[in-house]
Amino acid sequence: MRIVVPWPPSGNVDITARTVAPALAEALGQQVVVENRAGAGGRIGTEAVAKAPADGYTLLLGSSGTVTAGPAVFKNRPYEPKDLVAVGPIQSVPIVLTVALKTNVSSFKEFTDLARAKPGQVSIASAGSGSSNHLAIELLMRMADLKLLHIPYKGSGPALIDLIGGQVESMMDQLTASIGHIKEGRIRPLAISSRTRSPLLPNVPTLDELGVKGYEADTWTGIFAPAATPSPIVGKLNAALRKAMSNEPVRQRYLAMGVQVMDMSQAEFAAYVRADYEKWLKVAREGNIVVE
Repeated sequence: MRIVVPWPPSGNVDITARTVAPALAEALGQQVVVENRAGAGGRIGTEAVAKAPADGYTLLLGSSGTVTAGPAVFKNRPYEPKDLVAVGPIQSVPIVLTVALKTNVSSFKEFTDLARAKPGQVSIASAGSGSSNHLAIELLMRMADLKLLHIPYKGSGPALIDLIGGQVESMMDQLTASIGHIKEGRIRPLAISSRTRSPLLPNVPTLDELGVKGYEADTWTGIFAPAATPSPIVGKLNAALRKAMSNEPVRQRYLAMGVQVMDMSQAEFAAYVRADYEKWLKVAREGNIVVE
């Protein structure tokens, strides 16, 4: 059995896959290998799984960036959520709003005051156009009535380097990518995108707490299979995944990364994915965000 990761090695999605793969192999009683098929913002690997034989042996480690948020904005996307069947979730991770130390801002209120004093001039970085981070920025601008200057990068790494150096003033990114720099004092956190505070940053308030009522923009990961995969196979895979995710060492490793372990039935996860897609499609359309 293969779990295709549509991103390069060592990233958040790849680490997620390699953490769960051994436990999933044990639950299924067979070998599970992780295969990286990166490119085109996650579309190459995702399309490959969508077109694979629907026998349950080729799976996708999908995320909101490749299955819902990304497809919501690509003009000529080769797949949609309907091309895949949701098997089950693994984890979700909040997005954190941070600023460069040179920005001289220490709170979300100071950040919004600065943005309103200089509309369209305060720069904010994301991992790329059409990414879940990009749409989180768009949602923040709409819900907080802000106008920011979006600067898309080719991944979180280059964006974080420029944020640390002060070449960009702020950023929204997954907590897993930013937490090390936050802990070492290289960048300053202002707010968390989840409904509840992160145990890793207990003193950092949520955007909802700060007055952006109802704001939520977590990034999730889960297992998907080709759309035509028979229901009994999907059910068996969901049961095996839930068993793997109940493994305490696996859960503890995820929690140490600052993520929230998810547990849903196959039907619950399928409904969750569809709702997430519709949410980001609405954000993309209202913001006129289209990626060629």
